Amino acid sequence: MVTQPPTDLVEADAAVHRFGPAGTRWLEAMWDADPLADAVVCDDFPSGSATRAVTTALAFGVDAVHEAPASLHEMFAALDDEPTWVDHAAMDRAADALVQHTATMGIVLAAASLLRGASNTLAGKPLALTGRYVSQPAVRSVEVGEWLRRILSPGGMRRDGDGFAYTVRVRIIHAHVRRGLRLADLWDDDAWGVPIPQPYMAFTMAEFGHIALEAMERVGVRFTDQELADIYHLWRYVGHVVGVDDHLNPRTAADHIRIEKLYRLTSPGPGPDDIEFVAALTDDYLIPELAALLPGSDHVRRATAAELTRSLQRLFLGEQAADELCIPPSRLTGILKLARPLLATSERLRLIAAGGRTELIARGYRDRDTEMERMRVAYDVRHQMVDDAPAARSM
Repeated sequence: MVTQPPTDLVEADAAVHRFGPAGTRWLEAMWDADPLADAVVCDDFPSGSATRAVTTALAFGVDAVHEAPASLHEMFAALDDEPTWVDHAAMDRAADALVQHTATMGIVLAAASLLRGASNTLAGKPLALTGRYVSQPAVRSVEVGEWLRRILSPGGMRRDGDGFAYTVRVRIIHAHVRRGLRLADLWDDDAWGVPIPQPYMAFTMAEFGHIALEAMERVGVRFTDQELADIYHLWRYVGHVVGVDDHLNPRTAADHIRIEKLYRLTSPGPGPDDIEFVAALTDDYLIPELAALLPGSDHVRRATAAELTRSLQRLFLGEQAADELCIPPSRLTGILKLARPLLATSERLRLIAAGGRTELIARGYRDRDTEMERMRVAYDVRHQMVDDAPAARSM
C-alpha cells in the first residue's frame, strides 16, 4: 500500500521523479515522529514529570530514576549505545573551527538559516500553534545560542557533556510539543503529517550545517576540507542524539543539499505566521543587535542596521525567497556580493592580528561566553532552555 503524503505538501510527484528513493522516503517520513521520545512524554512518572526524570537520567543514569518506566529505559539504552562511527576528536575540532567565527555564525543563523526554515509554513505550524513563533524572537535566539554554546565546546557531545544533555532536552521538548498539540486537538494530520516530522528534523541539521556554512562563505569565511568534514560529522551526531532516523540523518554536504532541495520543493511556501516571524526577528532582534555595533546617533545606527540586515537576508536567501517573505529590497545587496574578496581578506587579517590560530580559538571561546551572558542580561533571559522556563516547570 502506497502512503499518501500530507495534502498540503506540494510537488510530491516531482520529489519522487527527481530524487527517486530519497524523495519517496522524504514523503513517507512526514508521518514519522520520534517513537522513543514520544513514548517517554506520554508515560507515567510516579515520582515527578518526564522532564525531571530525563534530567536525572542524563546526570546520573536511568537507574537513578525511581520507578522509571520501560519507555525511559528504552530511550536511554539507545542514547547510551554510542555508534561506532562517532569521532569525538573530530567534533572538538569542529567546535574549534566554528568558535573562531562566532559573530558571523550568529548573524547567518538568524539572517539565513532561520529564514530558510520560515519558507515552509508546514514546518512552522507547531511553533505558531503553541504561540512561540512570533513572540519574543530574541529570547528564542538566546535559547538556541545557549544550546549551541554547549554543543560547540570541547567534549560537549560526549555522554557526560552539556551539549549531549541539552540536545536530549531539545528532543524531549519536541515530544512535549507533539503531545500538547494532540491533547489540544490543534493538529490536522491529513493536511500536515505529524507535528515535527522526521524530514523537518533532518532539515534542522541542514540549517545549522550547509545553509549556515554557505552563508558564512558568502561573507568571506573559508573552512578547509578537513574542517568541513569535521563540522558535518558533528551535525550528524547531533542529529542522531536529537532523534533523526539514520535513513534521513545527513552525513555529507551532498546529503544536506538534497534535504534543502526537498524541503523547498515540497513546501507550500511561507504563510502569514512565517512572514510575521521574519518581521519580528528582524525588527526586534537582528536590527537592534547590529545597531549596537555601529557608530553614530541612535537614528543613524538603526537606519544603517536595517539596511544592512535586509541586504544580508536577500543575499543569503535570493531575491525570490526574500520577496515571498516580504523582505524589502536593499541597495546594499549588490555591494555585499562584490565585497566578498575584501571580507575574505579581513578574515585572514583577523587571524594574524590575534597572534595565530590557537589564540584566536581561545579568544573565540572567551568572547562567545561573554556575548551570551550579555544577551541573557539584555533580553532578561533567566532560564537556560524553554523546558526550565517558569511556564514549563510541570512538563
